[in-house]
Amino acid sequence: MRVASLLPSATEIVHFAGADDALVGVTHECNYPPGVERLPRLTSSEIESHNMTSAEINAAVEGRMTDTGSIYALDAGLLEELAPDLIITQGLCDVCAVSTNLVEKAAAGLNKAPEILTLNAASLRDVLDDTARVGEVLGRGQETRDKVAALEERLTHVRETLAGLPRPRVGCIEWLDPPFSAGHWVPEMVGIAGGEEPFARPGEPSARLTWDEVFEAAPEVLVLMPCGFDSRRAAEEARRVLPGLPGWGELPAVKQGRVWAVDANAYFSRPAPRLVEGVEILAHVLHPQAFPGASDAVRPFSEEGAFSERRS
Repeated sequence: MRVASLLPSATEIVHFAGADDALVGVTHECNYPPGVERLPRLTSSEIESHNMTSAEINAAVEGRMTDTGSIYALDAGLLEELAPDLIITQGLCDVCAVSTNLVEKAAAGLNKAPEILTLNAASLRDVLDDTARVGEVLGRGQETRDKVAALEERLTHVRETLAGLPRPRVGCIEWLDPPFSAGHWVPEMVGIAGGEEPFARPGEPSARLTWDEVFEAAPEVLVLMPCGFDSRRAAEEARRVLPGLPGWGELPAVKQGRVWAVDANAYFSRPAPRLVEGVEILAHVLHPQAFPGASDAVRPFSEEGAFSERRS
């Protein structure tokens, strides 16, 4: 089978299922597993965001979505050349990947019509079910189900380890300027890791906040996970945006030194199996004595330049 992945998360899932050899094309954002960036890139972004601030990226995205309805382009000619049997895409978020409508239109114009598999996970359960479904389509159903079962065991271990411990208020911020809550599966991840998320409920999409709302909630832990950023860039943007905010220094999380910048791309933003590692990262951040395994790989954010970092 020849597979075109139009989602970084789908590329990760194909790898998880042990079907890397089936991939013939990926997106411009696919960077895991290492080496996948050498495959043909089927998409591109209309926004060159590498040197832009959070506010500039937000304004550019809003402008593109208003003007054209999409910030991504799909190379239909390359898609025809690659002749995939299966295209994996999503319909959950037009800001996250090529829109379903654009994919369906491009696929309809191909000489050989491929199967289109659309993933719309909004919870951890959805992510695990989608992973098993992709594995089945790829002819690796049992192998993938066994691996998913192992992920479920890891989640159970986290729950059981942290059962009965105090549950701090954990504010997860998916964008910094303007601030957005981290929705969908992230509140569920926080709950499994032994915390309470005040800004979103499991399954709900991300929503725009104000920093006043963040301060009023007085989170005891603040986890900065800007979508599309790794931990280093998240920390750099946080140092630019946060220290000048009125009331920043009065937040319980700041006073207690419990502000973290994490690699959202790897462990929080993408609906892929590595979300389970994200849960384990949160478990360590929230309850380091009960869940100490990540101590050598997670460091707290500070205005002086420290940032959290997690090994692959």
